[in-house]
Amino acid sequence: MSQEALTENPIAATTAAGDEASSPLSNQPIRRLQRDGVHYTLIGTAHVSRASADAVRELAASGNFDSIAVELCQARYDALTAERKWTDLDLYRVLRDGKAGLVMANLALSAYQRRIAEQFGIEPGAEMRAAVIAAKEHGLPLQLVDRDLATTLKRSYASVPWYKRMYLMTGLALGMVSSDEIDEEAIEKLKEGDILESTFTEFAEHSPQLYEALIAERDRYMAARLREENAVASGRKVLVVIGAGHMEGLARHLESDQADPAAERAELEAQPPRARWPRVIPWAIMILVLTGFFIGFSRSPELGWQLVFIWVAINGGLAALGALIARGHPLTVLSAVVAAPITSLNPTIAAGMVTGLVESWLRKPRVSDLENLRFDITTVKGWFRNPATRILLVFFFSNLGSAIGTWVAGFKIFGALS
Repeated sequence: MSQEALTENPIAATTAAGDEASSPLSNQPIRRLQRDGVHYTLIGTAHVSRASADAVRELAASGNFDSIAVELCQARYDALTAERKWTDLDLYRVLRDGKAGLVMANLALSAYQRRIAEQFGIEPGAEMRAAVIAAKEHGLPLQLVDRDLATTLKRSYASVPWYKRMYLMTGLALGMVSSDEIDEEAIEKLKEGDILESTFTEFAEHSPQLYEALIAERDRYMAARLREENAVASGRKVLVVIGAGHMEGLARHLESDQADPAAERAELEAQPPRARWPRVIPWAIMILVLTGFFIGFSRSPELGWQLVFIWVAINGGLAALGALIARGHPLTVLSAVVAAPITSLNPTIAAGMVTGLVESWLRKPRVSDLENLRFDITTVKGWFRNPATRILLVFFFSNLGSAIGTWVAGFKIFGALS
């Protein structure tokens, strides 16, 4: 294992000094190293830079490489190349599989990227798209080496203490619909080339755990993937297109890591273990509420029915209010009244799942609605206007209303028993 000298232009030997200054490769961070006989050329890119995209095109066209690796996972590749469009979104399945939160996070990131595109006049990820297109044009194998976005988001969320998670989600929600321009600090993060870190700039800087999940873990993961993809390929020359913020970390791990790459990848793909106590709370609530009903009916039928009314009115009423705030269909609001008091006593299903499914059945999004998602998600009005995002909002707000109603009604019930 050896490392070649750091250079700003890997084809400088064949470029005249006068031409080099005007080349797209001028001032681009490029690093070359070897590992297990494979020659890697790492180019650090910025997600809002035309120069980065031009530099990637020039390197790919140089004829010096046997394959191209990019900082993309399959999901991001599909989105970038439009092989998976928002028109393919099956909201019924999303709700049924419990992935509404993940889809909302993806939409939030897309909204942030759309704002960047409008402010800078360039789509984030243009350099990655250039690498993908160049690989096809020149017949080079394409290696997708980044960790799956869903896994990164889950591990990032789990890394933050529970009391900071609402703050994190609120910040993301406000950031995606804000009409303000991207601030200078976020722009600098974008120049370092990582859209995820730039989205969570404030949080990543003050949370070592979040930075670890968003950046450091992915450096390790991409190094392991490169070693896996290019095992027993001595002599191969690989162009690696990554965000500039990953260059040093990736190079360090690619040079020095000795762990088995498959084991390293499996460790970093593992879903974070769920804490036990959040899973116990819904069951405890169910037992306490049913116990309250039992005590009430044992004292008198009138008291028992009074407690049932309190539970239905408060829990169902606040869930219905949530669906109403989300501008759900009147039948969706009615379904919240019926479903919330029941689902709150069944930890395996949430009120939002019922209301979201009802809303998706009553107001199935049209193809045109899904095509307009990329524009509508950048404004608050758009989220409430588009039937697809409205379904997600119905899910979220009715769940929130039911959760609040559960606690309020619970305290009312035991207040009535005391």
